Amino acid sequence: MKILLARHGETPWNAEGRYQGRTDIPLSATGIAQAQALGRRLREVPIARAVASPLARAAETARLALGEARAGMLQFDDGLLEIGHGSWEGLLTSEIAARDPERLAAWRQAPETVQMPGPGGESLQQVLDRAWPALARACAGLAEDDVLLVVAHDAVNRVLLARILGIPLARLWGFRQAPATLNLLEGPTLEVLDVVRLNDATHHTALFGEAKHRAL
Repeated sequence: MKILLARHGETPWNAEGRYQGRTDIPLSATGIAQAQALGRRLREVPIARAVASPLARAAETARLALGEARAGMLQFDDGLLEIGHGSWEGLLTSEIAARDPERLAAWRQAPETVQMPGPGGESLQQVLDRAWPALARACAGLAEDDVLLVVAHDAVNRVLLARILGIPLARLWGFRQAPATLNLLEGPTLEVLDVVRLNDATHHTALFGEAKHRAL
């Protein structure tokens, strides 16, 4: 089983450094170009199944990655929704630093301890508890050589990759997930996966190009 785990392309809020969470922000022109570049890279890949978060930025990235001929296979799973940032959504990091400095410091230094504030706010463990079953549903019934495309979000990808790598959620910031990046996972079952490629964005970004995000 081969899993192509991608993140959505850039949005205007990504470019501004605003926390998005569940707010349904569409792709920017840059994000569309990134997703199209991902589609060119995957054009000859025989994808057997495709599942995405229903948020517009992930759904559109998945459609562009699949291409028009394969877009009809796309399915959606709410378990892949981005982390709910609660009352942080729509704010810049500088604004959060002024309003909620202690929680922001914990988010940077000990992210596994943070419960996002306000209605809909989640912890990383809560994200993992819903995203892992979503990945299991997406993998159900796949044959040994089948390829699955999953398009989700920064925090979702990170918690899934942390579990696959066997590292604690405290180490979440130890790797990056660039816009429209690609992670390749291979193995006989969901519980036995190797990370073959991690944060591969060479289809749209130079080797030493800027791949940081400014809000998560």
